[in-house]
Order: sequence, then structure tokens, then C-alpha cells
Amino acid sequence: MSRRLTRRRAVATGATLTALLGLNRTSPGGGDDSSPPVTAIRAVLDRQVADWNRGDLDGFVTGYWNSPELVFQSGGHRTDGYDGMVARYRKRYQADGKAMGKLVFSGVEVLPLGADSAFVRGAWRLTMPDGLTPGGLFTLIFRRFPEGWKIVHDHTSAEDPPRPK
Repeated sequence: MSRRLTRRRAVATGATLTALLGLNRTSPGGGDDSSPPVTAIRAVLDRQVADWNRGDLDGFVTGYWNSPELVFQSGGHRTDGYDGMVARYRKRYQADGKAMGKLVFSGVEVLPLGADSAFVRGAWRLTMPDGLTPGGLFTLIFRRFPEGWKIVHDHTSAEDPPRPK
């Protein structure tokens, strides 16, 4: 084998290993989570939690893409579009007699899919004024826009309610 071919294979192998190790940086337990997309997306989520906990639904929804192409799926229902998603949140958490509670996200994993998109998963938990603590899981797809990172797809599930003993 020629020296030139051996060197090309070594470079290709090194590039492949670097790419694979780079993907592991943002996986759970994978080390450094401080890449710019991960940091920016975590900031969006942190801001959403802070807005929610202040009762600022208008602030919370700025983390979503304001587009009729936004998809929000939860409770066996699909809501298309930003306006429909906002209306769903208002009906569920701000209608007469409703409360927003205090929100916490946990186990958040941000996995970049490329320079302008990322897959995010985690868990949510609300603490309501009546002491109930509904929660569940979420899967989000983020895209980078000129105005920043926005959620373009949200699939949120809720845990089964506790059964009477």
C-alpha cells in the first residue's frame, strides 16, 4: 500500500472518529453541553419556565415558531398553527377557574441535528395550587431562525392520573 493511500485512510478515520465523538458531546453523560446551539436552546427553555412561573403565557409562547406550520400534539390531539396552540394553552391554563401552577423541566437532552435544527426531550412537572402535580414527557424539534431558536414541533404527553386505592 502506498504511503499516500495510508495517510488518506488515517485522515479519513480521524475525521470519522472526531465526528462521532462530537455527536457524543451533547448526549446524556457525554460531557460538554456548552456548544452554542445547546446553550441557546437551553436558554429558550429556561426563559419559558421563568415566564410560565410568573403567569406570563404571552412570554412563554415566544419560544414557539409563530407560524401556521407549527405542530403541537398532546392528549391525543394535534393542533396546527401558532394561534391554535396559544388558544389551547389559554383554554387549559388561563380560562375562568384555571391556574398555571409552577413549572419545572428535568432530564432535558438537547441533541443538535445540524447547524440549524435540534431534537430536545425531557420531562415536565407542574405544581398546582391545589397540591396536584401533573407531569409527563416532551419531545421538541427546534429550528434556528434569524430571530433565534424556536420550537417548530412539540409532542407532549401526560402521565396517567393516579388511581384511587
